[in-house]
Amino acid sequence: MRLYLLMPKLQSVLATCLFIFFISSCNSQQIADTSFNFNISNPIYSKGKGTLIFLDEAHHNFHTLEGRYFPFGNLLEKDGYNLTSSHNSFISSSLSSIKILVIANALADDGEWVLPTKSAFTNEEIEAVQKWVSGGGSLFLIADHMPFAGAASGLANAFGFNFIDGFALRKDKRQEIFSRKRNTLTQCILTEGRSGEERIDSIMMFTGQSFKSPENSLNITLLDDDYEVLLPTVAWEFNDSTPRISGQGMVNGAFMEYGKGRLVVMGEAAMFSAQLSGSKKNKTGMNHEHAGQNAQFLLNIIHWLDKKL
Repeated sequence: MRLYLLMPKLQSVLATCLFIFFISSCNSQQIADTSFNFNISNPIYSKGKGTLIFLDEAHHNFHTLEGRYFPFGNLLEKDGYNLTSSHNSFISSSLSSIKILVIANALADDGEWVLPTKSAFTNEEIEAVQKWVSGGGSLFLIADHMPFAGAASGLANAFGFNFIDGFALRKDKRQEIFSRKRNTLTQCILTEGRSGEERIDSIMMFTGQSFKSPENSLNITLLDDDYEVLLPTVAWEFNDSTPRISGQGMVNGAFMEYGKGRLVVMGEAAMFSAQLSGSKKNKTGMNHEHAGQNAQFLLNIIHWLDKKL
């Protein structure tokens, strides 16, 4: 076969390899952008007077308050909230004093990111969290691409969510913008906020998972056939034989009332941080130029979990 007939295929393979290399490099060198600043014109609380939010750090979490989720905590503190790390297992006694719990990218251990993915939580912990939410607790569950989706799948399933332990990627490798204009961002209380200035028209994500949501939940962000979900055995290792399914009918953001409590589930974590990734310190998260409304979206989520919306 002549070389010029091979060129389009070679270019396609090269582009895919470069994309994977870029993403993998970024993931291995993520640090918090401590300079990120978002102006909150109308804080929900006076400084330090708000609800205490617990961020789980007892389950080998990839995101912590002193690490990649420093901007997450800093933003919410500007809104008047108090934040603390939780290093306790999920049992009734440790959950009883918590109003809002955030779980971001929990894992079972610090081992290799390969299948099969172990649950980050014991059956007893899952049952305790389910009962806590049903009794009035507010849970913000954030679980990214494989293996984070698999590690949190047992907990998600307790509320009716079916996590797909893979990578949800745009087929064209373009930026992941979810917007009302594209009908991939729904109109709901979390995208409306308290006033017009808190309205969310678009948000940006940075490679996450996909899931099926239960009928009694409300979807926030929708995938379509522009997406495919890759299911590798080893994280970030894709080739022509990697199983994949269409993103059509999948979602990566949803919320619901559950008993007396509330639950928000998002399938991507970097969107709620502000990170500098890779050797060139590319902005990833709320600090990205096309993610200008991500910070307000986070505030809206917390306000709803706090029953202020």
